[in-house]
Amino acid sequence: MADTFVVVGGDAAGMSAASKAKRDDPDLDVVVFERGEYVSYGACGLPYYVKGDIERLDDLVAVTPEEFREERDVDLRTGHEVVAIDREARRVTVEADGRTLEQPYDQLLVATGARATKPPVEGVDAEGVFTLRDMEAGGEIRSFVEETEPGTVGIVGGGYVGLEMAEAFDARGIDVHVFEMLPHVLQPFGEPVAEVVEEHLGEQGVTLHLDTPVSHLVTDAGRVVGVHAGGEETPVDFVLVGTGIRPNVELAAEAGIELGPTGAIAHDAYGRTNDERVFAAGDCAEATNLVTAEADYVPLALTANRHGRAIGQTVTGEPTEVGGMVGTAVVKVFDLEVARTGIIDGEEARDAGFDPVSATIRAESRAHYYPGGSPITIQLVGDGETGRLLGASMVGREGVAKRIDSVVTALHAGMTVAEVETLDLAYAPPFSPVWDPVLTAAKVLGGKLD
Repeated sequence: MADTFVVVGGDAAGMSAASKAKRDDPDLDVVVFERGEYVSYGACGLPYYVKGDIERLDDLVAVTPEEFREERDVDLRTGHEVVAIDREARRVTVEADGRTLEQPYDQLLVATGARATKPPVEGVDAEGVFTLRDMEAGGEIRSFVEETEPGTVGIVGGGYVGLEMAEAFDARGIDVHVFEMLPHVLQPFGEPVAEVVEEHLGEQGVTLHLDTPVSHLVTDAGRVVGVHAGGEETPVDFVLVGTGIRPNVELAAEAGIELGPTGAIAHDAYGRTNDERVFAAGDCAEATNLVTAEADYVPLALTANRHGRAIGQTVTGEPTEVGGMVGTAVVKVFDLEVARTGIIDGEEARDAGFDPVSATIRAESRAHYYPGGSPITIQLVGDGETGRLLGASMVGREGVAKRIDSVVTALHAGMTVAEVETLDLAYAPPFSPVWDPVLTAAKVLGGKLD
């Protein structure tokens, strides 16, 4: 009798693991339970669906449920929610269509993802208050915007989702107010980059309320009509809450699967939890930060896909490490590309045992004489004791999304700032000055580290 690999959760990590396991061992029974109707979709594309750049919601689906079942021979069951894990009996309890069933497993992957958080303020559950985390939410927001033609939106939170959605709503002619409790938007990107973004948002007509926590949402007859923050009330037609996500760990925790210091599921280098037959991956699980060599929680699409694929190989007899990450992210904010990687924050660096030294430069994206160039701001951070590169943040109208990758590569290699300065980066006037902005930033930081 063939072994059974059960996967809980049908998005990036879960379906990557299921597909890889079935490909490597066609005789393995692979069963996936997904409580929703969508699987293997690009949630990162939802703001652009709401904006209208992407016409159909289904365009975000990479592989349909039918393709998984018919072409990949995966026993995928949508509309099925796993409600309990019995590790001793090696089975899961599943609810679907008002009935309960049990499924035995030989090996199990918990890939339950994460959910959007809401601040504990009055009115947050009123009609007209949205979060954006899954396909259904994206569909609801776009339908609401198209059907009601609202004039003003209040966005609570100035992170990735909040700013991407600010652009989406602005494109639909909606007046946008962003409320951020911290002094700057995009907190993980650092102050120098955030200030450039804030100036650009103002130029686009977005009203920023910085260092302004929301005290409550104003409602009328159960519907949101305003945002009360900083002692003032801003009338709005609807609200988007983008204040972060929280890992879905309750199912695992109730089964005695250990959580790590971040609150997400802990696992070893192979994705295995404290139960050798149970793995965890994706937005419900921790990952190793290669800069600090410690467990971290930075939910990213590539990490989820990579970890799932590695676990798929491991369960079929080829032990494969899931690998670490350095927290790389890039976001489009109207006309700007904004990116970060590694450790930017000085306090975080000191907590990790480093002596952070930072340098910020502003350079042109192309040779000064070549038309079409624009400024790029780069903040580079290194360790004062060892000279090791710790992280970078950058912003500009062009060339940022790929330049960050050279820094990512340097972080994975554990390079020093001096070594980054000697990188043989590509040069041609339409793409870069002779001294690429990354090299210039390394030169300036290197001078501080000497």
